[in-house]
Amino acid sequence: MSTEVLVIRSAENVSQTVEFEEKLRYSGVRAVIVDSIMQVTAQSLLRIAIAMWAIAFLLAPIPAGAATSTAVRSFNDAKVETKDYAGQSLIEVEFSGADLEDANFSDADLRGAVFTGSSLKNADFSGANFAYGIGYLTSFKGTDFSNAILTEAMLLRSTFDDAKIEGADFSDAVLDRTEVKKLCAIASGVNPTTGVNTRASLLCR
Repeated sequence: MSTEVLVIRSAENVSQTVEFEEKLRYSGVRAVIVDSIMQVTAQSLLRIAIAMWAIAFLLAPIPAGAATSTAVRSFNDAKVETKDYAGQSLIEVEFSGADLEDANFSDADLRGAVFTGSSLKNADFSGANFAYGIGYLTSFKGTDFSNAILTEAMLLRSTFDDAKIEGADFSDAVLDRTEVKKLCAIASGVNPTTGVNTRASLLCR
C-alpha cells in the first residue's frame, strides 16, 4: 500500500501545489489533491487514516519481550540464587561461570541449554533431557547422568571424572576422545526413554 498525503489546493497556491505533488511522487508518495476540505471523500480519509496508523505502528518501539517468542534466560555466578532446578523447563537457558556444585537438575528439560566455564561437580542430571545442549570448559566431576538424554550435545573441553552414566544416551554427542575412553570404561544400561544402549551411544568398542 502506497502512502498518501492530503493536499488542499487554493487559487493562491496552485503552482506550489504542483511542485509539491511532483516532489511527493518522486519520493514514492501519492498526493490526494482537493480544492477544499469539503471535497475530501470518506474513502480518501480512510486511506489516509490507515497510512498514518501504519507509520505510527512502524515507528513505535518494540517491547523487549516481543522481540522473541521466548526470552533466553542467562545466569552467571552472581545471579545463581538456587541450585534446585528439578523438573523445571530450562530450554536454551545459559549458565556462564556459575557455581552449580551439587545442583539438582533431575528430570529437567535442558534441551539446548548452555554451560560454559561452570562447575557442576556432583550435580544431579538423572533423567534430564540435555539434548542439543552445550557444556564447554565445564566440570562434570561426580555428576549423575543416570537415564539422561545427551543426544547431539557439544561437550568439548569438559571433564567427566567419576560421573555416573548408567542408562544415559550420548548418541551423536561430541566429547573429547580421552573423556569418551573414561566413560566407556564404566558405561552400562539402556536409556528408558530412547531405548538406546549407553555403550552403543558412545561407540564403545
